[in-house]
Amino acid sequence: MSIEFCGIKLAHPLINGSVTFDAIAARRVFGKALDEKFPFAAFVSKTITLAPRAGNPPPRLWEAQAGLINSIGLPNKGLERYIAEDLPELARLPVPLITNVMGSTAEEIATLLQACGTRPEIAAVELNVSCPNVQTGLDIGADPVALERVLRAVRADLRKPLIVKLTPNCADVSACALAAQKGGADAVSLINTLRATALRPATGHKRSHPDPWLGGGTGGLSGAAIRPVALAQVAAVAKHVTIPVIGMGGVQNAFHARQFLDVGARLVAVGTESFRDPSIATRIALELGLCA
Repeated sequence: MSIEFCGIKLAHPLINGSVTFDAIAARRVFGKALDEKFPFAAFVSKTITLAPRAGNPPPRLWEAQAGLINSIGLPNKGLERYIAEDLPELARLPVPLITNVMGSTAEEIATLLQACGTRPEIAAVELNVSCPNVQTGLDIGADPVALERVLRAVRADLRKPLIVKLTPNCADVSACALAAQKGGADAVSLINTLRATALRPATGHKRSHPDPWLGGGTGGLSGAAIRPVALAQVAAVAKHVTIPVIGMGGVQNAFHARQFLDVGARLVAVGTESFRDPSIATRIALELGLCA
């Protein structure tokens, strides 16, 4: 089964969630076998910002019941080194490349979109306005008026499909999705992680105030625990927009993926489960009868 998404032909509807699969590291480990059995129909890069980011201080991960809380904080090389160092490697993948970017201002976003728009290796861009682990970007994604205004200001800087990754940490995700569509988005993706925290285990003495475990204080919850929320938000958004929807959140098997497709998702992204099984997307597509 092949499908079309924003003018891009894909072998099946399973892709990766940004940051949850390191294709460059996987190629170093698996070599040509990775290209022969690449698990996703398109590859979404980790989030790229204009300037390099070190990310949040450790600890960065907490295993929750039925999920994972991360406070990674978007560490990356920055736009210039991404284009010079990572893009040539990612361009060798046997599937279309979607570059995920994030900026804290309209000017930063415009610069990122302009740079990605000139690269033939990049098939589409996903604009992240949804990360709960950093201070930049999230306010734009949670405010429909601001989101539409920013997208209208920068959309002309990209002549490729633009996917807007919505935040679930807002009052009305459907309103934000509709604002993204009005602002020029070609598709939306959701959900990103839910804002969460983890407290340091008790040591036997009474504490006068909470003691966060994560170095960033709070983080984002992913995995099976968020799937019911994700299904509800994807279903709501699919009813309000006419552009394609990418659904994600706790997908672990073919039944879960089918649920997202049934509520209106055009593509399904697999994230946290890939940490446990890097080939899970291939198995899901096979079980759904979506690829040979």
